[in-house]
Amino acid sequence: MLGLGLFMLAGCAERAPQPPPGLTVAWPRYLGTWYELARFDHRFERGLVAITATYSTRPDGRITVLNAGRIGTLDGKPKSASATARITGPATLSITFFWPFSGDYRVLALDPEYRWAVVGSSSRDYLWFLHRSPQAAVADWQAMEHAATDAGYDLTGLIRVVQPTNPDSAPR
Repeated sequence: MLGLGLFMLAGCAERAPQPPPGLTVAWPRYLGTWYELARFDHRFERGLVAITATYSTRPDGRITVLNAGRIGTLDGKPKSASATARITGPATLSITFFWPFSGDYRVLALDPEYRWAVVGSSSRDYLWFLHRSPQAAVADWQAMEHAATDAGYDLTGLIRVVQPTNPDSAPR
């Protein structure tokens, strides 16, 4: 019975979204601001638009993550959350918004020029499409969608995030 349980757990672990073999993120190049173009719905971002994620290095080698957005509309009240991340693999981070709780951050696909990234977690409950611009070309959307489905995601619940057409008007 124990062996069957371990086998079933191992099977679940194999199906969890993983960065593709060989994907290595040059974390210094990944730093900076990303615009969240799409995501799965979850309570901590519900109702937010114009969401950005800004990554910067800390003196201790970890990464500061600042997620910012606006409530309801592009002119809505700003809302932000800050976290600390540590690199746990070639394409993974462990992010802590509220100590001692942390979550995993898996870069599932990354444009070679670092224009876009598809990010998930160890479950298929979380998915984000990130882009260096608040608007993406059709080819970039298709690449992100393809990468997400290749990682096993059903995109039925994907929410497109309203972003400003002018990046200078994005929340900081």
